[in-house]
Amino acid sequence: MTWVLVNGFMNLDAQTSSGRNTGGTQMATLGGGCFWCLEALFKTLDGVIRVTSGYAGGNTVRPTYKQVCSGQTGHAEVIQIEFDPEIITYAELLEAFWQAHDPTTLNRQGPDVGTQYRSIILCHDEAQMKIAEQSRKKTAQRLKVPVVTQIVPLRQFYPAEDYHQDYFQLNPNVPYCAAVIRPKLEKFKKRSPLP
Repeated sequence: MTWVLVNGFMNLDAQTSSGRNTGGTQMATLGGGCFWCLEALFKTLDGVIRVTSGYAGGNTVRPTYKQVCSGQTGHAEVIQIEFDPEIITYAELLEAFWQAHDPTTLNRQGPDVGTQYRSIILCHDEAQMKIAEQSRKKTAQRLKVPVVTQIVPLRQFYPAEDYHQDYFQLNPNVPYCAAVIRPKLEKFKKRSPLP
């Protein structure tokens, strides 16, 4: 997998500058707390082809989970989503993102505290940047409180270690999954689309 710099955004070489893969899919990179939670939630959406847990937004090259958890790498736990824009748009993914976590808490989601759990949207191109900024503004108006979600260009995405991938699916009875992810997933499935 090779990354190239396109107009200040880091993209996979299989993508055009519009963030579209040559196969017709697009990519989105989002962070909103524990990547195990977000991965489980976004896998339930129609049009989502693949979700990969990983790290982005920091300075350390190829960070490990232990390094990211230290808070010293600058990375956030994120998911990278491959999606079919004919079924679900980037704006619709962002609507789900706002409902999947609390974008008003700085560096915290529930029991998870630290910069690695910050709310962040890492844009693959200028079009995503504009959509993300409009979506954040709309969300702040709806919530009537400040939204602390960062919106930045994606520079590099590092997939997390294999044992983090499909974590909830493979470990549904682990205490964290049962107590935190499962209730969140049930609530997410019952959500109403944002206006």
